[in-house]
Amino acid sequence: MVKVGVLALQGDVREHAAALAAAGASPVEVRSAADLDAVDALVLPGGESTTMSLLFDSSGLWPALADRLGAGLAVLGTCAGMILLARHVVDGRPDQRSFATMDITVRRNGFGGQAQSFEAAVPVDGLPGGAVSAVFIRAPVVESVGPGVEVLASWGGRPVLCRQGPAVAASFHPELSGDARLHRFFLDGVG
Repeated sequence: MVKVGVLALQGDVREHAAALAAAGASPVEVRSAADLDAVDALVLPGGESTTMSLLFDSSGLWPALADRLGAGLAVLGTCAGMILLARHVVDGRPDQRSFATMDITVRRNGFGGQAQSFEAAVPVDGLPGGAVSAVFIRAPVVESVGPGVEVLASWGGRPVLCRQGPAVAASFHPELSGDARLHRFFLDGVG
């Protein structure tokens, strides 16, 4: 059984763990470099991206995670996780960092603040069973994608689900829909 870590510093840890279990994986909470060493893939959940950046430093996870991502660790980033995977972040704090794993430019809170949160049915290329219910909460907007990035889903003319190599990033929260198909889709790409 594939062991998939869920970054457990902040965000929807329980919800991602439940979706991963429903998709057939063994979820593991990741809080340290030692936890990270024990997983085959990782989920970077939603939360607050600048706070998560600070927590990476205080936990000592940043260098270990940067090394694993650089070596090709399969990763699913949702909402703030997408921001952490982006090469460029617009409207971030000056001290905000990202892992630059995916050749995408994202704008923090691009779909609006908390009051503009919404849910939409979003068709995903290659995902059977119809559209996924996508929950957008202070969601980032993908401003641009590089040539190696595959756009798997769009909403309102904007990419909201992208893949580049072993990395998948979503502007929305698939873990809140009760539908594990997107987590299963991610797991299918874990080598």
